[in-house]
Amino acid sequence: MSHPVKGVDHLFLLTADLDGSAERWRRLGFTLSPRGTHSKEKGTANYTIIFDQDYFELLGIIADTPANQHQRDMIARDGDGLRAIACRIDDAHAARHALADLGIEAEPVAEFSRPLPLPDGSTGTAAFAVTHFSKPEIPAGFIFMCQHKTRDMVWRPELESHANTARALAGIVAVSDDPEQAAGRYARLFAAGQVTQAQGGYLVATGPDSAPVLCLTPATAAARWSGAALAATPPSGFAAMRVAVRDLAAARAAVEAGGVSTHDLPGGFWVAPADTSGVILEFVA
Repeated sequence: MSHPVKGVDHLFLLTADLDGSAERWRRLGFTLSPRGTHSKEKGTANYTIIFDQDYFELLGIIADTPANQHQRDMIARDGDGLRAIACRIDDAHAARHALADLGIEAEPVAEFSRPLPLPDGSTGTAAFAVTHFSKPEIPAGFIFMCQHKTRDMVWRPELESHANTARALAGIVAVSDDPEQAAGRYARLFAAGQVTQAQGGYLVATGPDSAPVLCLTPATAAARWSGAALAATPPSGFAAMRVAVRDLAAARAAVEAGGVSTHDLPGGFWVAPADTSGVILEFVA
């Protein structure tokens, strides 16, 4: 059976202050969805930032429940930051069985839906089926597979236009003492997973029109940004995300108009974790 994972669908940042984080991302020139509230049992809510084919999610705790104890523990231990990669699949149940045939373990499928406030004041329903890769399969963070049952409820045209001209996720950066070994483990989780040496580390291709994963050593990562910036990201999560924009000068103008400092990077610029709720954010052309 063929490998079912087609690429990166979305990322999520876990935060203790959801509305405060949302305001930080608005200041960076992003258009955010209305706040969505999950079930009472989950005790969580989110905002999404939608691009052409993928998206980014701010996830926050709004009520302490047994179901979110592990998320509260992560925040208490490491603070806010980028925690998860959600992968593209067609069918969650079929994907889990296909992965088992490949010797890759995934957890039982969970199916859920949530009300989705729409900009016109009406309410839709977003429905999903997900299965998580078992923890031993992944080097850091969380990686799970997400089946969208109602794509039109997530990819809303009115949410895809951003003042900073953002158009796509362009990459995720993971820091490891053994980046080559980590890259190999990430590559195994994607049908198109392939490792090459690039950008001072090991780059994992994840599929067509899909954000790659870049694995760096702590020293290389600190040299890329700064030691202080790296230290402000969660060690058990991901250090950075990259966003592709249509117009780099317009992106920088939008970010600086929000009162946020920018830092030069070959081919773009970056913003410190203090302005993003715990992730180094790179803007690239």
